[in-house]
Amino acid sequence: MVMSVLSSFMFPPPSSLVVSGLTVISFLILVTSFLSEIRGKHLNYSKFWNANPSAQKQIKLPSKAGMLLLYAPAFLAGLASFWIFPPQSLRSIILQSAVTFHFFKRVFEVLFIHKYSGGMTLESAIPITLSYFLSAATMTYAQHLTNGLPEPPMNLLYPGIVVFVIAIIGNFYHHYLLSNLRGEGEKEYKIPKGGLFGLVICPHYLFEITVFYGIFFISQTLYAFSFAIGTNLYLLGRSYSTRKWYVSKFEDFPKSVKAVIPFVF
Repeated sequence: MVMSVLSSFMFPPPSSLVVSGLTVISFLILVTSFLSEIRGKHLNYSKFWNANPSAQKQIKLPSKAGMLLLYAPAFLAGLASFWIFPPQSLRSIILQSAVTFHFFKRVFEVLFIHKYSGGMTLESAIPITLSYFLSAATMTYAQHLTNGLPEPPMNLLYPGIVVFVIAIIGNFYHHYLLSNLRGEGEKEYKIPKGGLFGLVICPHYLFEITVFYGIFFISQTLYAFSFAIGTNLYLLGRSYSTRKWYVSKFEDFPKSVKAVIPFVF
């Protein structure tokens, strides 16, 4: 029953053992990261860069350098995919463009939008970098393997483009609002306001989750589906921890503001 439903809106699983293995491995890593966040064992970046006692003994990177390390390799992988896997269909062109543009946007934000105060440990930066790089590379390769296969009965390409564009704009807008919280030289955290911050403390995570569902709709491959679900879980855990952090730091934090899903969670 489940496989019948999945086959109505996804390409068949790839014959590649590499893609199949990476699909399982990346999903399990993201699920493990979700559970770690819920238990309070955070990846050490942003406001949690020194949350774990062991972080004090690790190699620390400046936030901007660390964030560039996270996103630049994935952007380059997306860019290189046009040469390594020349698009052979409209779906492939749009998928490769969406993956590349998403990580380009993140690099652009690191360089020109975000304002940083903390740091990032190299121990946390390396697995995140590998996760993003492998996701970009595997996403485009999995799409390449669908060339010549019949299209899924339910075509989600065009709804996926709409979802992706809305999510990219929403993610950028809320990152812009966060950057405006701090004046020149300021480093302290404040309660974010504007946009959907009146409903959830992590609307940028909500839109990032939606970005990867948009990419899945465009792709309609098993890898894109599993990565979207895994990213969803991880960012649920991260947003849960972020809300707890704000509640502990600010006595006037609005209790009605949820973590990432308005009115729900």
